[in-house]
Amino acid sequence: MGVTAVVAVVSFSPAPAMAQPPSTVSEAVAQYKKLNDEAAKVNEDLLKAKDDLDARNAEHQKALKDVRDAKALEKKALAQEESFRGQVDDLASASFQGARFNKISALLTGDSPDDFLERASALNVLASDSERALSKYTSAVDTAEEARKQAEDGQKRAAKAKADAEKLVKDIEKKQSDLRKRITEVDQARQRLTADQNAELVGPEDDGVYLAPPGAAGVAMQTALDQRGDPYVWGATGPSSFDCSGLMVYSYRAAGVELPRSSRAQYGVGKSVSRGELLPGDLLFYGGSASSIHHVGMYIGGGKMVHASTYGVPVKVDTIDGGGSDYFGAKRVVG
Repeated sequence: MGVTAVVAVVSFSPAPAMAQPPSTVSEAVAQYKKLNDEAAKVNEDLLKAKDDLDARNAEHQKALKDVRDAKALEKKALAQEESFRGQVDDLASASFQGARFNKISALLTGDSPDDFLERASALNVLASDSERALSKYTSAVDTAEEARKQAEDGQKRAAKAKADAEKLVKDIEKKQSDLRKRITEVDQARQRLTADQNAELVGPEDDGVYLAPPGAAGVAMQTALDQRGDPYVWGATGPSSFDCSGLMVYSYRAAGVELPRSSRAQYGVGKSVSRGELLPGDLLFYGGSASSIHHVGMYIGGGKMVHASTYGVPVKVDTIDGGGSDYFGAKRVVG
């Protein structure tokens, strides 16, 4: 009865229906996993969309701050421009009228070499003052113009980021609805698994002791291992339930390292390492491409990893291949 129930749920789900009913426990579990994988992919799509929304909102806030800063700079530059304009105007007329000319007029009537040198020095002072004032005035004008351009650019970036965020909100709402539907399907299928099917799904327990290396990677690894036995829950980041990327976020946060929320975004962190160069704490990713990653676990040494694998299976230690047949690559977050 359990096997038949699983088939019925799969047949009415968005995932392709199986050609033949499962005849063994393994086939029934495989069909359940396929349905579960579909839900997990939608969950990753949702988490990635939320990551993107956070990024767009951050861009929007930064652009608004840039606009405020640019306008403040323009206001200051315009005030300096007005001040220096007065100095330039005063110095331009100083050679012909006013107190400034009168101070050197006596020197211009002298006939001795000393009188000439003093006259030349006074003229140099006047020219130098004029040049400095003109330079400051020109700089203020340029600064004000550049600030206006920065404000315009910030306004354009803010408008685009806001529009992108609004589109993402609609996308997220749709993905949330789709995920809720798929979770219901998976939950119904899970409840109908027989004891034998459930035992095969969960697999053997591994409560062995694994030595964590020093440093942040070691803290993250030990934290992840400490969660063994906690249930898998879509969208959960702890402290008592997790999805795959949520476990990585929780574990590395304990080590003082903040990771993005989705496994796809986490793949963009750190440096790539080959399978033969893996060290404890490295993140292991599964999927056909960087844009279709659907699972992540943490390497703990000896060809094994700790991960929150799928709904119905608690956080556990598994082999690297236990994460899926589509191993994509690994990233070293620290060190």
